[in-house]
Amino acid sequence: MGKFTYMRVKGSQNIRLRLLLSTISTTPVLIEDIRTDSTWPGLRPHEVSFLRLLEKISDDCVVEINETGTKLKYKPGIIMGGRHLVHDCGTSRSIGYFLEPLIVLGLFGKKPLSIRLRGITNDSKDPSVDTFRAATLPILKQFGVPSDGLQMKIESRGVLPHGGGEIILSIPIIQENLKAVNWIDEGMVKRIRGVTFSTRVSSQFENTMIHAARGIFNRLLPDVHIYTDHKAGDQAGKSPGYGISLFAETTSGCYISSDTAVSYARMEEEGEMDEEEKKELSPPEEVGEQIAAALLGEIEQGGVVDSSHQGLLFILCALCPQDVSKVRVGKLSPYGIQVLRNIRDFLGVKFVIKPDPSTGTVILKCVGCGLKNLSRKIS
Repeated sequence: MGKFTYMRVKGSQNIRLRLLLSTISTTPVLIEDIRTDSTWPGLRPHEVSFLRLLEKISDDCVVEINETGTKLKYKPGIIMGGRHLVHDCGTSRSIGYFLEPLIVLGLFGKKPLSIRLRGITNDSKDPSVDTFRAATLPILKQFGVPSDGLQMKIESRGVLPHGGGEIILSIPIIQENLKAVNWIDEGMVKRIRGVTFSTRVSSQFENTMIHAARGIFNRLLPDVHIYTDHKAGDQAGKSPGYGISLFAETTSGCYISSDTAVSYARMEEEGEMDEEEKKELSPPEEVGEQIAAALLGEIEQGGVVDSSHQGLLFILCALCPQDVSKVRVGKLSPYGIQVLRNIRDFLGVKFVIKPDPSTGTVILKCVGCGLKNLSRKIS
Protein backbone atom coordinates (compact mmCIF):
# COMPACT_ATOMS: atom_id res chain seq x y z
CA MET A 1 0.00 0.00 0.00
CA GLY A 2 1.43 3.42 -0.97
CA LYS A 3 2.14 6.09 1.59
CA PHE A 4 -0.65 8.58 2.25
CA THR A 5 -0.53 12.09 3.63
CA TYR A 6 -3.06 12.27 6.45
CA MET A 7 -4.76 15.46 7.52
CA ARG A 8 -4.17 15.61 11.28
CA VAL A 9 -6.94 16.83 13.58
CA LYS A 10 -7.40 16.55 17.34
CA GLY A 11 -10.28 15.94 19.69
CA SER A 12 -13.66 14.26 19.62
CA GLN A 13 -15.56 17.26 18.21
CA ASN A 14 -17.45 16.71 14.98
CA ILE A 15 -16.02 13.25 14.23
CA ARG A 16 -19.03 12.40 12.05
CA LEU A 17 -18.68 15.65 10.09
CA ARG A 18 -14.92 15.19 9.61
CA LEU A 19 -15.39 11.63 8.36
CA LEU A 20 -18.10 12.77 5.94
CA LEU A 21 -15.95 15.56 4.48
CA SER A 22 -12.91 13.26 4.42
CA THR A 23 -14.89 10.73 2.36
CA ILE A 24 -16.34 13.34 -0.02
CA SER A 25 -12.97 15.04 -0.60
CA THR A 26 -11.01 11.72 -0.59
CA THR A 27 -8.71 13.18 2.07
CA PRO A 28 -7.22 10.60 4.49
CA VAL A 29 -7.61 11.86 8.06
CA LEU A 30 -5.85 11.09 11.36
CA ILE A 31 -7.89 12.02 14.45
CA GLU A 32 -5.93 12.04 17.71
CA ASP A 33 -6.68 12.73 21.39
CA ILE A 34 -10.25 11.42 21.21
CA ARG A 35 -11.61 12.03 24.75
CA THR A 36 -8.20 11.29 26.33
CA ASP A 37 -9.21 13.13 29.53
CA SER A 38 -12.65 11.55 29.78
CA THR A 39 -13.65 8.87 32.31
CA TRP A 40 -14.48 6.70 29.30
CA PRO A 41 -11.78 7.63 26.77
CA GLY A 42 -11.95 6.94 23.04
CA LEU A 43 -14.65 6.52 20.42
CA ARG A 44 -18.29 6.12 21.44
CA PRO A 45 -20.38 3.19 20.15
CA HIS A 46 -22.28 5.42 17.66
CA GLU A 47 -19.01 6.70 16.18
CA VAL A 48 -17.73 3.15 15.68
CA SER A 49 -21.10 2.23 14.16
CA PHE A 50 -20.80 5.17 11.75
CA LEU A 51 -17.35 3.93 10.67
CA ARG A 52 -18.86 0.49 10.01
CA LEU A 53 -21.57 2.16 7.94
CA LEU A 54 -18.91 3.95 5.85
CA GLU A 55 -17.21 0.58 5.27
CA LYS A 56 -20.56 -0.86 4.17
CA ILE A 57 -21.28 1.76 1.50
CA SER A 58 -17.67 2.20 0.32
CA ASP A 59 -15.12 0.00 -1.39
CA ASP A 60 -11.49 -0.06 -0.28
CA CYS A 61 -11.82 2.27 2.71
CA VAL A 62 -9.34 1.61 5.55
CA VAL A 63 -10.13 2.16 9.24
CA GLU A 64 -7.50 1.79 11.94
CA ILE A 65 -8.32 2.40 15.62
CA ASN A 66 -5.75 2.06 18.41
CA GLU A 67 -6.39 -0.12 21.48
CA THR A 68 -7.78 2.67 23.65
CA GLY A 69 -9.93 4.11 20.84
CA THR A 70 -8.28 7.54 21.27
CA LYS A 71 -6.63 7.54 17.83
CA LEU A 72 -8.33 6.91 14.49
CA LYS A 73 -6.80 6.64 11.02
CA TYR A 74 -9.28 6.76 8.16
CA LYS A 75 -8.52 6.45 4.44
CA PRO A 76 -11.71 6.91 2.39
CA GLY A 77 -12.59 4.52 -0.40
CA ILE A 78 -14.92 4.76 -3.40
CA ILE A 79 -18.58 5.32 -2.51
CA MET A 80 -20.40 2.36 -4.00
CA GLY A 81 -23.99 2.71 -2.76
CA GLY A 82 -25.94 -0.48 -3.46
CA ARG A 83 -29.31 -2.06 -2.81
CA HIS A 84 -30.70 -4.10 0.08
CA LEU A 85 -28.02 -2.98 2.54
CA VAL A 86 -28.76 -3.34 6.26
CA HIS A 87 -27.15 -1.49 9.16
CA ASP A 88 -27.86 -1.62 12.89
CA CYS A 89 -27.30 1.89 14.29
CA GLY A 90 -27.42 0.65 17.91
CA THR A 91 -28.99 2.63 20.75
CA SER A 92 -26.15 5.04 21.57
CA ARG A 93 -27.60 7.66 19.16
CA SER A 94 -30.71 7.71 17.02
CA ILE A 95 -30.97 6.90 13.30
CA GLY A 96 -31.11 10.68 12.68
CA TYR A 97 -27.40 10.90 13.59
CA PHE A 98 -26.54 8.60 10.65
CA LEU A 99 -29.00 10.02 8.11
CA GLU A 100 -27.47 13.46 7.43
CA PRO A 101 -24.06 12.17 6.25
CA LEU A 102 -25.65 9.17 4.55
CA ILE A 103 -27.88 11.23 2.25
CA VAL A 104 -24.92 13.36 1.14
CA LEU A 105 -22.68 10.34 0.47
CA GLY A 106 -25.47 8.45 -1.30
CA LEU A 107 -25.71 11.17 -3.98
CA PHE A 108 -22.11 10.56 -5.07
CA GLY A 109 -22.20 6.76 -5.19
CA LYS A 110 -21.58 4.42 -8.09
CA LYS A 111 -25.09 3.00 -7.75
CA PRO A 112 -28.26 4.31 -6.08
CA LEU A 113 -28.42 3.56 -2.37
CA SER A 114 -31.16 1.57 -0.68
CA ILE A 115 -30.50 0.75 2.97
CA ARG A 116 -32.47 -0.55 5.95
CA LEU A 117 -31.45 1.17 9.21
CA ARG A 118 -32.37 -0.24 12.61
CA GLY A 119 -32.31 1.53 15.97
CA ILE A 120 -33.97 4.56 17.56
CA THR A 121 -36.26 6.50 15.21
CA ASN A 122 -37.25 9.31 17.59
CA ASP A 123 -35.43 10.95 20.48
CA SER A 124 -34.89 14.46 21.87
CA LYS A 125 -31.27 14.81 20.67
CA ASP A 126 -31.17 14.16 16.91
CA PRO A 127 -33.73 15.11 14.23
CA SER A 128 -36.44 12.46 13.99
CA VAL A 129 -37.03 10.27 10.95
CA ASP A 130 -40.29 12.22 10.42
CA THR A 131 -38.32 15.47 10.18
CA PHE A 132 -35.97 13.88 7.63
CA ARG A 133 -38.86 12.71 5.52
CA ALA A 134 -40.81 15.99 5.61
CA ALA A 135 -38.13 18.71 5.88
CA THR A 136 -34.69 17.32 4.95
CA LEU A 137 -35.42 15.49 1.69
CA PRO A 138 -37.05 18.62 0.13
CA ILE A 139 -33.75 20.51 0.73
CA LEU A 140 -32.00 18.05 -1.61
CA LYS A 141 -34.54 18.81 -4.36
CA GLN A 142 -33.52 22.49 -4.25
CA PHE A 143 -30.04 21.40 -5.36
CA GLY A 144 -31.30 19.46 -8.35
CA VAL A 145 -31.51 15.99 -6.78
CA PRO A 146 -34.21 14.05 -8.68
CA SER A 147 -37.40 13.27 -6.73
CA ASP A 148 -37.54 9.87 -8.39
CA GLY A 149 -35.93 7.35 -6.04
CA LEU A 150 -35.62 9.80 -3.13
CA GLN A 151 -37.75 8.43 -0.32
CA MET A 152 -37.91 7.12 3.21
CA LYS A 153 -40.31 4.55 4.63
CA ILE A 154 -40.84 4.11 8.38
CA GLU A 155 -41.39 0.39 9.00
CA SER A 156 -41.46 0.51 12.81
CA ARG A 157 -40.70 3.01 15.56
CA GLY A 158 -38.19 2.69 18.36
CA VAL A 159 -37.36 4.96 21.29
CA LEU A 160 -34.84 4.92 24.14
CA PRO A 161 -33.57 2.91 25.85
CA HIS A 162 -33.98 -0.25 23.72
CA GLY A 163 -34.85 1.03 20.24
CA GLY A 164 -36.40 -1.49 17.87
CA GLY A 165 -37.24 1.01 15.12
CA GLU A 166 -36.62 0.39 11.42
CA ILE A 167 -36.63 2.57 8.30
CA ILE A 168 -35.79 2.08 4.63
CA LEU A 169 -33.94 4.93 2.95
CA SER A 170 -33.52 5.29 -0.83
CA ILE A 171 -31.15 7.87 -2.34
CA PRO A 172 -30.67 8.32 -6.09
CA ILE A 173 -27.25 9.24 -7.51
CA ILE A 174 -26.75 12.58 -9.21
CA GLN A 175 -25.71 12.25 -12.84
CA GLU A 176 -22.86 14.72 -12.63
CA ASN A 177 -23.04 17.46 -10.03
CA LEU A 178 -25.44 19.40 -7.83
CA LYS A 179 -27.06 22.66 -8.93
CA ALA A 180 -25.95 25.99 -7.39
CA VAL A 181 -28.79 27.80 -5.60
CA ASN A 182 -29.92 31.36 -5.01
CA TRP A 183 -32.19 30.61 -2.08
CA ILE A 184 -32.84 33.68 0.03
CA ASP A 185 -36.63 34.06 -0.01
CA GLU A 186 -38.08 32.26 3.01
CA GLY A 187 -41.64 33.33 2.18
CA MET A 188 -44.58 33.38 4.61
CA VAL A 189 -45.91 30.36 6.47
CA LYS A 190 -48.98 29.02 4.67
CA ARG A 191 -49.61 25.73 6.44
CA ILE A 192 -48.44 23.63 9.37
CA ARG A 193 -48.29 19.85 9.24
CA GLY A 194 -47.09 17.34 11.76
CA VAL A 195 -47.22 13.82 13.06
CA THR A 196 -47.45 12.43 16.57
CA PHE A 197 -46.47 8.90 17.49
CA SER A 198 -46.86 6.60 20.46
CA THR A 199 -45.34 3.20 21.19
CA ARG A 200 -46.39 0.95 24.04
CA VAL A 201 -48.44 3.73 25.68
CA SER A 202 -52.05 4.90 25.28
CA SER A 203 -52.89 6.49 21.92
CA GLN A 204 -54.72 9.16 23.94
CA PHE A 205 -51.30 10.76 24.55
CA GLU A 206 -51.21 11.71 20.86
CA ASN A 207 -54.60 13.44 20.96
CA THR A 208 -53.46 15.45 24.00
CA MET A 209 -50.27 16.60 22.20
CA ILE A 210 -52.26 17.58 19.09
CA HIS A 211 -54.82 19.52 21.13
CA ALA A 212 -52.07 21.43 22.97
CA ALA A 213 -50.15 22.29 19.77
CA ARG A 214 -53.28 23.32 17.88
CA GLY A 215 -54.27 25.55 20.79
CA ILE A 216 -51.22 27.68 19.96
CA PHE A 217 -51.28 27.48 16.14
CA ASN A 218 -54.99 28.02 15.53
CA ARG A 219 -54.71 31.56 16.85
CA LEU A 220 -52.25 32.28 14.04
CA LEU A 221 -53.40 30.37 10.95
CA PRO A 222 -56.26 28.03 10.01
CA ASP A 223 -54.44 25.41 7.91
CA VAL A 224 -53.07 23.09 10.61
CA HIS A 225 -53.17 19.29 10.30
CA ILE A 226 -51.35 16.99 12.69
CA TYR A 227 -51.68 13.26 12.02
CA THR A 228 -51.42 10.38 14.47
CA ASP A 229 -49.23 7.31 14.10
CA HIS A 230 -49.93 4.90 16.93
CA LYS A 231 -47.81 1.77 16.67
CA ALA A 232 -48.59 -1.59 18.24
CA GLY A 233 -47.03 -5.05 18.31
CA ASP A 234 -43.77 -5.49 16.41
CA GLN A 235 -44.03 -2.00 14.90
CA ALA A 236 -43.90 -0.41 18.37
CA GLY A 237 -40.26 -1.20 19.05
CA LYS A 238 -39.01 -2.34 22.43
CA SER A 239 -39.64 0.65 24.73
CA PRO A 240 -42.59 2.87 25.68
CA GLY A 241 -42.56 6.46 24.43
CA TYR A 242 -44.33 9.20 22.50
CA GLY A 243 -43.44 12.35 20.61
CA ILE A 244 -44.33 14.94 18.01
CA SER A 245 -42.72 16.34 14.85
CA LEU A 246 -44.01 19.60 13.35
CA PHE A 247 -43.25 21.29 10.02
CA ALA A 248 -44.19 24.72 8.70
CA GLU A 249 -44.37 25.06 4.92
CA THR A 250 -43.87 28.53 3.45
CA THR A 251 -45.12 30.20 0.26
CA SER A 252 -41.62 29.85 -1.28
CA GLY A 253 -41.35 26.09 -0.62
CA CYS A 254 -39.24 26.15 2.56
CA TYR A 255 -39.84 23.66 5.36
CA ILE A 256 -39.09 24.66 8.95
CA SER A 257 -39.20 21.85 11.50
CA SER A 258 -39.10 21.07 15.20
CA ASP A 259 -39.51 17.74 17.00
CA THR A 260 -38.98 15.79 20.19
CA ALA A 261 -39.67 12.41 21.74
CA VAL A 262 -40.29 11.39 25.34
CA SER A 263 -39.12 8.04 26.73
CA TYR A 264 -37.13 6.59 29.60
CA ALA A 265 -33.41 7.34 29.61
CA ARG A 266 -30.69 4.83 28.83
CA MET A 267 -30.11 2.26 31.53
CA GLU A 268 -26.93 2.69 33.53
CA GLU A 269 -24.17 0.12 33.12
CA GLU A 270 -24.78 -1.21 36.64
CA GLY A 271 -28.15 -2.61 35.77
CA GLU A 272 -31.81 -1.93 35.23
CA MET A 273 -33.60 0.68 37.31
CA ASP A 274 -36.53 -0.35 39.46
CA GLU A 275 -39.96 0.73 38.28
CA GLU A 276 -40.22 3.11 41.27
CA GLU A 277 -36.92 4.77 40.38
CA LYS A 278 -37.94 5.62 36.84
CA LYS A 279 -38.44 9.36 36.55
CA GLU A 280 -41.82 10.63 35.49
CA LEU A 281 -42.12 11.39 31.78
CA SER A 282 -43.09 14.90 30.64
CA PRO A 283 -46.88 15.15 30.29
CA PRO A 284 -48.05 15.05 26.64
CA GLU A 285 -49.80 18.43 26.95
CA GLU A 286 -46.51 20.06 27.94
CA VAL A 287 -44.68 18.31 25.07
CA GLY A 288 -47.21 19.57 22.49
CA GLU A 289 -46.98 23.15 23.76
CA GLN A 290 -43.16 23.14 23.96
CA ILE A 291 -42.66 21.88 20.39
CA ALA A 292 -45.27 24.28 19.01
CA ALA A 293 -43.44 27.13 20.76
CA ALA A 294 -40.08 25.80 19.49
CA LEU A 295 -41.39 25.77 15.90
CA LEU A 296 -42.61 29.37 16.24
CA GLY A 297 -39.14 30.27 17.55
CA GLU A 298 -37.52 28.72 14.47
CA ILE A 299 -39.94 30.58 12.16
CA GLU A 300 -39.24 33.86 13.98
CA GLN A 301 -35.48 33.47 13.42
CA GLY A 302 -36.05 33.54 9.66
CA GLY A 303 -34.03 31.74 7.04
CA VAL A 304 -34.80 29.12 4.41
CA VAL A 305 -34.04 26.23 6.80
CA ASP A 306 -34.30 25.78 10.57
CA SER A 307 -31.22 25.75 12.83
CA SER A 308 -30.88 21.93 12.79
CA HIS A 309 -30.51 21.93 8.97
CA GLN A 310 -27.90 24.69 8.64
CA GLY A 311 -24.98 22.23 8.51
CA LEU A 312 -26.50 20.18 5.69
CA LEU A 313 -27.36 23.35 3.73
CA PHE A 314 -23.76 24.62 3.94
CA ILE A 315 -22.30 21.24 2.91
CA LEU A 316 -24.57 21.06 -0.16
CA CYS A 317 -23.64 24.65 -1.14
CA ALA A 318 -19.93 23.79 -0.83
CA LEU A 319 -20.33 20.72 -3.08
CA CYS A 320 -22.02 22.69 -5.89
CA PRO A 321 -20.34 23.51 -9.22
CA GLN A 322 -17.88 26.41 -9.33
CA ASP A 323 -20.70 28.87 -9.37
CA VAL A 324 -22.05 31.21 -6.67
CA SER A 325 -24.60 29.82 -4.20
CA LYS A 326 -26.41 32.27 -1.96
CA VAL A 327 -28.60 31.26 1.02
CA ARG A 328 -30.31 32.95 3.96
CA VAL A 329 -30.39 31.49 7.48
CA GLY A 330 -31.45 32.78 10.88
CA LYS A 331 -28.92 33.09 13.68
CA LEU A 332 -25.92 30.83 12.93
CA SER A 333 -26.07 27.71 15.12
CA PRO A 334 -22.90 26.46 16.90
CA TYR A 335 -22.97 23.34 14.70
CA GLY A 336 -23.42 25.49 11.58
CA ILE A 337 -20.28 27.45 12.50
CA GLN A 338 -18.30 24.21 13.02
CA VAL A 339 -19.47 22.98 9.60
CA LEU A 340 -18.23 26.20 7.94
CA ARG A 341 -14.79 25.76 9.55
CA ASN A 342 -14.49 22.12 8.53
CA ILE A 343 -15.66 22.86 4.96
CA ARG A 344 -12.83 25.40 4.72
CA ASP A 345 -10.29 22.82 6.00
CA PHE A 346 -11.38 19.83 3.90
CA LEU A 347 -12.84 21.37 0.73
CA GLY A 348 -11.06 24.74 0.62
CA VAL A 349 -14.41 26.52 0.24
CA LYS A 350 -14.83 29.79 2.11
CA PHE A 351 -18.19 31.46 2.71
CA VAL A 352 -18.79 35.22 2.69
CA ILE A 353 -21.05 35.90 5.68
CA LYS A 354 -23.12 39.09 5.67
CA PRO A 355 -25.69 39.92 8.38
CA ASP A 356 -28.96 41.44 7.17
CA PRO A 357 -29.86 43.92 9.97
CA SER A 358 -33.35 44.62 8.59
CA THR A 359 -34.48 41.02 9.19
CA GLY A 360 -31.94 39.78 11.78
CA THR A 361 -30.94 37.00 9.36
CA VAL A 362 -27.59 36.13 7.81
CA ILE A 363 -26.83 35.77 4.08
CA LEU A 364 -24.01 33.40 3.10
CA LYS A 365 -22.36 33.17 -0.30
CA CYS A 366 -19.78 30.71 -1.59
CA VAL A 367 -18.32 29.35 -4.81
CA GLY A 368 -18.69 25.56 -4.74
CA CYS A 369 -15.78 23.13 -5.02
CA GLY A 370 -17.29 21.61 -8.19
CA LEU A 371 -17.51 18.02 -6.92
CA LYS A 372 -18.59 15.69 -9.70
CA ASN A 373 -19.95 12.18 -9.34
CA LEU A 374 -17.18 10.52 -11.35
CA SER A 375 -17.79 7.06 -9.92
CA ARG A 376 -21.32 6.71 -11.30
CA LYS A 377 -22.04 3.96 -13.79
CA ILE A 378 -22.15 5.34 -17.31
CA SER A 379 -25.08 3.67 -19.03
